[in-house]
Amino acid sequence: MIIACPACSTRYVVPDSAIGVDGRTVRCAKCRHSWFQAGSELAAADLAAPPALAHPVPPKAPVATPAPEPAPETADDPEPTPPLAPSLATPPAARRAPRPVPAPRKADGPEESRSPFAHEPPFRARRNPARLWTAAAVLFALTVAAMIGAVAWFGLPDWASIAHAQQVFGAARPDLELSFPAERQDRRTLPNGTEYFGASGTVTNVGKDVREVPPILIVLRDAKNRVVYTWNVVPPKDVLKPGESETINEAVTDVPKTAKFAEIGWKPD
Repeated sequence: MIIACPACSTRYVVPDSAIGVDGRTVRCAKCRHSWFQAGSELAAADLAAPPALAHPVPPKAPVATPAPEPAPETADDPEPTPPLAPSLATPPAARRAPRPVPAPRKADGPEESRSPFAHEPPFRARRNPARLWTAAAVLFALTVAAMIGAVAWFGLPDWASIAHAQQVFGAARPDLELSFPAERQDRRTLPNGTEYFGASGTVTNVGKDVREVPPILIVLRDAKNRVVYTWNVVPPKDVLKPGESETINEAVTDVPKTAKFAEIGWKPD
């Protein structure tokens, strides 16, 4: 017999013996609705029919039945019958092909095909060696010029003056004496603003032999005894006889303003 769920209209093909003549309570496997299904009228007629005739009745032609549907659950069943899984109910041709799994991405790194001149963030411009060397040379020249100007204006620092004082003058010359008194040193500023310094003295041969006169070195120092200016003086005579003396007068301009006094000695060899 064919029964239908009154709630969702799902149809089921069940044998007559499952329902019986008196009927029974059944439950829809799809919507879980329960109802009382009456017995088949054909089954009741069979029970009331007279005994079969002696002559056999030819069998009836088979009747096409609709596709079997899931049987309804009866109230007496302990567990409901689950519907078929979609994957089993769906024909193989209609199943979706599995999605291809993408290949794992390689770690970022240098590639052989990548150009070394390609711009990559953050972009760093290529350096120009010629421009760098030019800038370094200009910076060095400015630094040296600033140092020379500072020494000419302020003089050497204390630590440089001490080291330089040990080798400013040369060794004493036998039988030759230098005499440059402080009162004969002239330090003043000219009307045009130029700094002027003059020194006057003598070189005397006090020995008994003829002596050669080496160059003379005049050193100007500031108030902290730092060397701020030097210049060489060539004597008028290269040789002095015993007892002979030579006067030397020297003057220079554009000396540092910090120069306070002068020291005179032999120029080192």
